[in-house]
Amino acid sequence: MSSGAPLAPIDRLLAIMARLRDPDGGCEWDLAQDFSTIAPYTIEEAYEVSDAIDGGDASAICDELGDLLLQIVFHSQIATDQGLFGFDDVANAVSDKMERRHPHIFGDGNAARDVVRQWEAIKEAERNDAADGPMGALAGVALSLPALLRAQKLQGRAARVGFDWPNIDGSRDKVDEELVEVAEASSDAERHEEIGDLLFAVVNYARHLGVDAEVALRDANGKFARRFAAMEDRAGGSLSGLSLDAQEAYWLAVKASERR
Repeated sequence: MSSGAPLAPIDRLLAIMARLRDPDGGCEWDLAQDFSTIAPYTIEEAYEVSDAIDGGDASAICDELGDLLLQIVFHSQIATDQGLFGFDDVANAVSDKMERRHPHIFGDGNAARDVVRQWEAIKEAERNDAADGPMGALAGVALSLPALLRAQKLQGRAARVGFDWPNIDGSRDKVDEELVEVAEASSDAERHEEIGDLLFAVVNYARHLGVDAEVALRDANGKFARRFAAMEDRAGGSLSGLSLDAQEAYWLAVKASERR
């Protein structure tokens, strides 16, 4: 890097990554990476941003956003090294996309009455253009999404073309039906399939209630972890060796203390 005027922050980061990936004296680990080896880190960093937001610590949010930005720069540098595209192409592509998807802001039209519906219609047109023709309603829902989130998106896409319960009663009855089928399953393979169907039905029921199933389960996980840690604290650090009745008593005491 030159010793001239200080670089703009993004240019400094790009220069650092280019240096790390330089075959002449770069970092051995960074040079060994490709899109597939970096992808898990990208997903992990996105979740760490979410955790920082939940924690409400602005400094932590800033730090984790930086880590996530590094992932984008890393992928962009890998692409540059392979002659595919660069960071500027990534930034320009998303800028073009945002302007295209907000014609009521950046175009000549009037403000959209239903911005969400317009956004989805534009996204669908983009998918069709990319495929040189109409694509299925479920096309483009990423396979790597968390399972509950992907279920919500698949169901939402299907609902937009009319494949949905007309009211919440149908989705609620489907949960009951799937519970029965789980109980009646006679093999591990059947139980595996029926539990999957049950979870899918619960996500659909949550969607009809206006509940984000992914966020709801994340919050439930957090609540359980918090209460379990409080149980351990009340028990002197460990629940090991206690009877189930004793553990249940601690659980009920923790729940009661949260209500007070």
